[in-house]
Amino acid sequence: MKFTKKILKNGLRVLTVPMGENPAVTVLVLVEAGSRYETKEINGISHFLEHMVFKGTPTRPNASDISRELDSLGSEYNAFTSDEYTGYYAKVDKKHLDKALDIVSDMYLNPLFKEEEIEKEKGVIIEEIRMYNDLPQRKVHDVIGSLMYGDQPAGWTVLGSEKNIKSFTREHFIDYRKKHYVAKATTIIVSGNIEEEEVIKKIEKVWSNIPNEEKHPKLKVVENQKKPEIEVVYKDTDQTHIAIGIRTFSTFDKRKPTMKVLSGVLGKGMSSRLFSKMRDKLGICYYIRASHITYTDHGYLCIPAGIDTSRIKIGIENIIEEISRLREELVSSEELQKAKDYLSGTLMLGLETSDSQAEYIGDQEIIKGEIKLPEKVIEEIQSVTKE
Repeated sequence: MKFTKKILKNGLRVLTVPMGENPAVTVLVLVEAGSRYETKEINGISHFLEHMVFKGTPTRPNASDISRELDSLGSEYNAFTSDEYTGYYAKVDKKHLDKALDIVSDMYLNPLFKEEEIEKEKGVIIEEIRMYNDLPQRKVHDVIGSLMYGDQPAGWTVLGSEKNIKSFTREHFIDYRKKHYVAKATTIIVSGNIEEEEVIKKIEKVWSNIPNEEKHPKLKVVENQKKPEIEVVYKDTDQTHIAIGIRTFSTFDKRKPTMKVLSGVLGKGMSSRLFSKMRDKLGICYYIRASHITYTDHGYLCIPAGIDTSRIKIGIENIIEEISRLREELVSSEELQKAKDYLSGTLMLGLETSDSQAEYIGDQEIIKGEIKLPEKVIEEIQSVTKE
């Protein structure tokens, strides 16, 4: 993987990722604005604002103008909001790069925030909240986040509450965008079959007027757990979904590669310890995995699973047993190497497309401020020992 990074005079970061004869290109804009930057009163506004960016600009005044134009390009396009950033993207045939860049830039830089559209979108987002509440395998992640971090941004959901959604006005969006959608907090990534110098010149021209104010910071996470904690949320379903969380450290910690391999041994792939025991041996669940989730100032190992409700006790006992094994005995050389090779292989397979490379580069830039190439990540994975 090759890339070029340029910081414009206004502080905007531009990353270009040439991919030879790849038939597609992706334009991705990321901004340091997510639920971690919110207060309790406006929790959910980052995600709501993401929706509103698609609702019209001065040159494309209606949502249908934007969607129709992108659809006419045969584009894949969408947006997403996470704890620490929001992203907007369009993936198109390489011949439509200029048009995709124009549309995504226009949406980001010039949203109208029409009051009538805000009111309509409240209903859409409330239904989105209810949809996810009806998906227990998704809801369980909100529950464990709230349990681990409580009443602070890290413990709130990205979607916010129905009460908050109903309360938002046009002024809320204008104020929040003014604080966070600034040049120094924005990164543009263009990947695929591109001429890098031409792309950078076009971005310099289109993005010259992006606000250049200072970015508002987020609150630091407070860790204050004193004893094991459990939260149970009842819903009438045929399966019990659980998530076990173990506090670790931030994305900057030198032990991150070790935790990556540990989670691989424990719950990555169909031959991992948890999958083998819980599904193949006990026949107790359909899905189980382990993931090391990290942010700029905290992190945790998360083990989610959907388990036969009548066998939930034995399920939890066996998960704890596998966690304890990692504390008490060394992993075999064969199992260790298998986990390393699985992680290395899936990393490379996940970078086949222009959008995956854009997201890989952009995530590292906006979270860490520096980019570690896949070869270096694999080198770190392969250097982890049993000890």
